[in-house]
Amino acid sequence: MMITPVPFRPDAEHMRLYRNALGQFATGVTVVTTMTDQGPTGMTVNSFTSVSLTPPLVLWCLSDRSHRYDLFCNAQTYVLNVLHSGQYDLAMAFAKDGGHFTEDNSEIGALGVPVLRDALASFECRLHETVPAGDHSIILGQVAHLRYRDGDPLVFHGGHFGTFAG
Repeated sequence: MMITPVPFRPDAEHMRLYRNALGQFATGVTVVTTMTDQGPTGMTVNSFTSVSLTPPLVLWCLSDRSHRYDLFCNAQTYVLNVLHSGQYDLAMAFAKDGGHFTEDNSEIGALGVPVLRDALASFECRLHETVPAGDHSIILGQVAHLRYRDGDPLVFHGGHFGTFAG
C-alpha cells in the first residue's frame, strides 16, 4: 500500500499510475440505455455527473474505442439508470454487451427508450450536445423525465465494485 503520494507526469510511461490515481475517486454505476434500429441496447458507465439545474443537464463520457460508440454517440434520446447495490450482475452483463433487457428488468419510458425498472434513479434525456475530448466524447443530455427512489448505490472504486458504507 502506497502511503506517501508519489509525483509523476501522466505520460505513456506512467499510464498505469495515472489510471490508479483516477480510480481513487469513487463513483456511482449507471447503465445507459437507448433504442436503435436493431432494438434496445445498453452499456455500463461510471462517468456520470450533473451539470446544470436550469436547464436540467447531465453528462456522461463515451470512449471513442467502444464497439458501441456509433450507437450511443448518435442517439438522440437515452436513459441514464443509476444502479443500486444489488445490481452488480446487471452492471457486469451490460459491461460485456448491450442486450440484457427482459420484461422483468425494463420497460419503455416516456421518450421511447428502455428504462431499468429497479434503478435508484432513471434520467430520460434528449441529446443536448456532444463534445469531443481526447479519446472520449462528452455526451450532454437535457433531462426530460425522471424517476427515483431511496436505496443504497452500487459504487466503483479502485477497479472494484462495492457499496457505500455510510
